[in-house]
Amino acid sequence: MKATLISGLIALWCVPAIAAPVRRPITETDLVKFRWIADPRISPDGRDIAYVLVTVDENEDRYTSSIWTVATSGDTPPRPLTGGPQDSAPRWSPDSRTLAFLRAKEKDPPQIYLLAMTGGEPRKLTDLPAGASPGVWSPNGKTLAFTSKTTPAELVEQKERAAHPDRDVAARSKKKTDVRVVTRAHYRDDTDGVFDPAAREHIWTTPAVAAPTGATAATQITTGGYDEQAPIWSADGSQIYFVSDRVYEPYYERGSANLYAVPSAGGAVKTVVDIDGPVARVAPSPDGKAFAFIGSINANPEPSYTESDLLVFRGGKTENLTAAHDGDVGNTTIGDQRPPRGNAPPSPPLWAPDGTTLVVATSERGRSNLVRLDLASGKRQPITTGDHAVLSYSATPDTGRIALTIEDGTHLTELYVLDTASTRLTRLTHENDTLLEGLQLSQPEQLVYKSFDGRSIEAWVVKPPGFDAKKKYPLILNIHGGPHAAYGDTFFHEFQWMAARGYVVLAPNPRGSSSYGHEFGNSIQYNYPGDDYKDLMAGVDELLRRGYIDAKRLGVTGGSGGGLLTNWTIGQTGRFGAAVSQRSISDWAAFWYATDFTLFTPFWFRKFPFQDPEEYRRRSPIAYVERITTPLMLIEGDRDLRTPTDAGGGAIFRALKALRKVAVMVVFPGETHDLSRSGKPSHRIERLRHIVRWFDKYLLGKPTTDYDVQ
Repeated sequence: MKATLISGLIALWCVPAIAAPVRRPITETDLVKFRWIADPRISPDGRDIAYVLVTVDENEDRYTSSIWTVATSGDTPPRPLTGGPQDSAPRWSPDSRTLAFLRAKEKDPPQIYLLAMTGGEPRKLTDLPAGASPGVWSPNGKTLAFTSKTTPAELVEQKERAAHPDRDVAARSKKKTDVRVVTRAHYRDDTDGVFDPAAREHIWTTPAVAAPTGATAATQITTGGYDEQAPIWSADGSQIYFVSDRVYEPYYERGSANLYAVPSAGGAVKTVVDIDGPVARVAPSPDGKAFAFIGSINANPEPSYTESDLLVFRGGKTENLTAAHDGDVGNTTIGDQRPPRGNAPPSPPLWAPDGTTLVVATSERGRSNLVRLDLASGKRQPITTGDHAVLSYSATPDTGRIALTIEDGTHLTELYVLDTASTRLTRLTHENDTLLEGLQLSQPEQLVYKSFDGRSIEAWVVKPPGFDAKKKYPLILNIHGGPHAAYGDTFFHEFQWMAARGYVVLAPNPRGSSSYGHEFGNSIQYNYPGDDYKDLMAGVDELLRRGYIDAKRLGVTGGSGGGLLTNWTIGQTGRFGAAVSQRSISDWAAFWYATDFTLFTPFWFRKFPFQDPEEYRRRSPIAYVERITTPLMLIEGDRDLRTPTDAGGGAIFRALKALRKVAVMVVFPGETHDLSRSGKPSHRIERLRHIVRWFDKYLLGKPTTDYDVQ
């Protein structure tokens, strides 16, 4: 058990000795039993924490989310505040007496509701056609600010429908053209689909009082052709700060989102913070004279990976407080059990009341913890330590208490409260204890090895329960995507299930991974894939030297950028007996033309594919398809706009079939690029089954007819 969890678990350990429970191997279907905790929000008075609990509704094959609360004292068990099934984003009023939250019904967009903590039913506050973002309370608690993509035309139609309920407004709406005029290169997104060019995300406000009947009138504060995000009230309530990239076609330029302000009653927008780089997760200082934020200063030439830093704007100047820190501000570790719904936006920095220090989460070598930074000296002080990942957090106004969610290699996310003066961490929820205590889980082991050029590479190894070093095991090399992300001390159901099925899982962080510093992350620029592949193979060789891996039973898999590297790997070597490439890239040029985002700035390639087709071909796995001898499974979502099938799995599948080689493609209907993390529960389970069944067939010789040509 990790050191940082000890204080919160003492109560659990100090119980009479009982017989150890009979444990069983974890299964793929345990996914539907997981309970995820997200978006912890501590009340201003520090007494309670509201959070989102996400569960699976097996009958409906979907996720449900509801709002729960628990006392920070830990004296009473958590209790539900709402019944769901689509409630999220709890936000406390300044006096801790009212909770604003989002509720979505069936296919309707989310709206803001208010819930009095003294009791009663939630009351609807907004009713905008495009819905609302989480509400942000004004300092006096009388108004909520939020964003919405509601257009004037939608408001007119809504009013007409209300005034004439018998009129066939829907029939009239059908007469509108469904033809879209596309003028921007970025016109669709893997999550949201094709954009409505008229739907811009603007700032709105509404009185924080539910009307006796219907919704409370909302006022649009900003207008124009730009999106505004993350509203924040000034201390006196006179202004609303927000982040916006006020460039019509930002993909032609480097990151340039700035901080702006607008009078809370509406009016002219003014620039507050403008740096040569992106501004995000802004937190005004208690006296309103400074702004802390997460961002970076643009470098020349443009790198493919830029560390996120903690910056402070004060006195007209910007200071980077973490410039010398090799790691990322925020959590950049990845896992496959982050809450699939109701997750919080990344947490902003936390100011001390006197404005002398800031608290943020940082990621270093695959682990994420909270640290305190002194603005005068730049000194860093750890607040939490240990092999885990701090995912989300919020604090009381005096930062004396922090609510946070934490996961590690054998524990799903749970809720904790931190006393910052003593750094005492107390666990408040035990949502998954009963399930996990009955499972044979494997503690991931840290592995550090030397690559081809002497560089140290870190990885995690997950071994089968009851592992015997004298035996020979099949190996699955599991490659993360990004490429600028990182495996770490996080819970991976996929790894645990593979290990339970008898495989050793190797999960490396090759060069290019985040949380190891700017140079390490950016070392693959213009050479991806390349030396990162050599790092992966060095990890395989390291385990082979340890004697417990069967060299004739090697498998490789990965998703997104890991899918790209899977395709690349089997085109460079025939050492693997089976491969599963998920949501991948096989042809860089085709990907450049088809993906939802643009690659107009030169951070992966120096030129466009029509200017340097040979470079795109050289780094494309499809160029080496004739070398492939490994049986390959491709896993695709048919709504994936990030790595479209025709540029990834579909392309290499067709090429392999043309060459009469062994390949199969498994297509999941309705799924986006996020299949493995937030796809339908049944699809996530089927995905795991297909992956392991493929490896069982070719590495273990288990017969199956599922992939025979029909």
